Amino acid sequence: MMLTRVHLVAIIVISISAAMMMRLWYLQVFEKDFLQNQGDVRTVRMERINAHRGIIQDRKGKPLAVSTPALSLWANPSEVLQSNASLEPLTTYLGVKSGEFDKRLKSAQSKDFVYLRRHLPPAEARGILELGIPGIYAEREYHRFYPAGEVAAHLVGLTNLDDKGQEGLELAFDKWLAGTAGKKKVLKNLYGEIIRDIKPIAEAQPGKTLTLGIDLRLQYLAYRELKSAVNSFQAESGSIVVLDVESGQVLAMVNQPSYNPNNRVGLDLSAVRNRALTDVFEPGSTVKPFTVGVALQSGNYSPQSTIDTAPGFVRVDNFTVRDPRNRGEITLGEIIIHSSQVGISKLALDLNEYEVWGMFEKLGFGRDVGTGFPGESLGYLPNHRRWKDIDRATFAYGYGLTVTPLQLAASYLTIASGGIKRDISLVEGLGSNDQRIYSREVAGQLKQMLASVVIEGTAKKAAIEGYSVAGKTGTVRKMGKSGYEDTRHLAFFAGMAPVDYPRLVGVVLINEPKGEKFGGGAIAAPVFSRVMQNALRILNVPPVVHTLSHVEGGAA
Repeated sequence: MMLTRVHLVAIIVISISAAMMMRLWYLQVFEKDFLQNQGDVRTVRMERINAHRGIIQDRKGKPLAVSTPALSLWANPSEVLQSNASLEPLTTYLGVKSGEFDKRLKSAQSKDFVYLRRHLPPAEARGILELGIPGIYAEREYHRFYPAGEVAAHLVGLTNLDDKGQEGLELAFDKWLAGTAGKKKVLKNLYGEIIRDIKPIAEAQPGKTLTLGIDLRLQYLAYRELKSAVNSFQAESGSIVVLDVESGQVLAMVNQPSYNPNNRVGLDLSAVRNRALTDVFEPGSTVKPFTVGVALQSGNYSPQSTIDTAPGFVRVDNFTVRDPRNRGEITLGEIIIHSSQVGISKLALDLNEYEVWGMFEKLGFGRDVGTGFPGESLGYLPNHRRWKDIDRATFAYGYGLTVTPLQLAASYLTIASGGIKRDISLVEGLGSNDQRIYSREVAGQLKQMLASVVIEGTAKKAAIEGYSVAGKTGTVRKMGKSGYEDTRHLAFFAGMAPVDYPRLVGVVLINEPKGEKFGGGAIAAPVFSRVMQNALRILNVPPVVHTLSHVEGGAA
């Protein structure tokens, strides 16, 4: 009886073992691929490979925006809550109370991915990971850094935490800079940690480099001088634009107030906009040369043609246009030198108003410069069906229309280039579509008139030792609730250097300077002088002695 029981047990054990062996054999032979796939489903994952954003650099290759590797901490709320690990070191690092952290995790328990802290230095993030808290992981990303900080912030712009362009050229050229993310197959353990990379599926394609036309040396120089001037005169804001005459490229573009794109805590959004491209103002006397240019281009006037400004004022419709004093008969050149309102008004009333408007439109007023910069303003160019005489007069001396600092600089570049309007570019390599606006003779005559403004007119403080300068001051009253105000002004200067063969064009705008002095000649012209003097030396432009011998012939 006992033997029978032993035999029975043995038979049962052997039968079970045989069945198990048969099952294992079956699974190995017939179910191997299925089981392998099921295992892979539970352990193999597709992981995103973030792309490295392209570098933004100046014309000399100096970096303005770069991406550095960073780690972002994230959590799987369910794993963290199910673990018995102490969370105190983590909550202390995050700066939150343990109870509040638990509450946040429980509210996000339906999710399997929650960011804890973005863009940490790798060493700092690894310190948290080494705590060994289940459910805490890190994702490799890139952190955008701006070496020039506030100096180039308005032009370069910035990205958000997801590395997407939000402002400036970061936004305008986001697709060019962004690159394409890749994919890789990885093996993860039970806790979601990557054990090893299996194979790449698609390589990440880094973003392309964007080379700007600006020269960082000139950018720093202009920024330093602008910030000093705005602080010195307790002004509301200011802008400086410097253009290369030969290429039309922007060599420097700065604004005040500015911001630090590397530290956005307490960021004032009003400081983010690029005022040189977005803010508009009435250009005042700086457009008088363009009205004179229409007269010269008509062939009915020469630089020696005279206008009688006596007795120092003129009645236009129901308004009186005045000069500071009676200058009597003055030439077109003297109208520019002394910035005569009466002279330019009488000249404008003798010209065809549609031809004056057409010249202003050709120069680019009332339309964007074409840089592609986000938020670039068009300015305003009135186009009346019927022009009142007072509108014709005020339009000729810069009231009733609005421009940006860049538009004004672009219009002066047309004179500097011998009458050729060039496309303005922020980026190197973009072609220029040149268009002749003035004859070389007229452009040369305008340059000589503007040179006289610096030598004997309202812009003596724009002069540069060793270099000839041509330009025009501007001072306009700002509009208030009840019209133009006597206590709020814009002071600006637009000019070029050297005169005979201009290399640089610059515009300086100071908004609402405080104090007794508020004119463009006293406020903006000295800033122009300091910026241009150093810029010409940095660019190795040889000093030249300028004379007014070209006034008669008007050579370019």
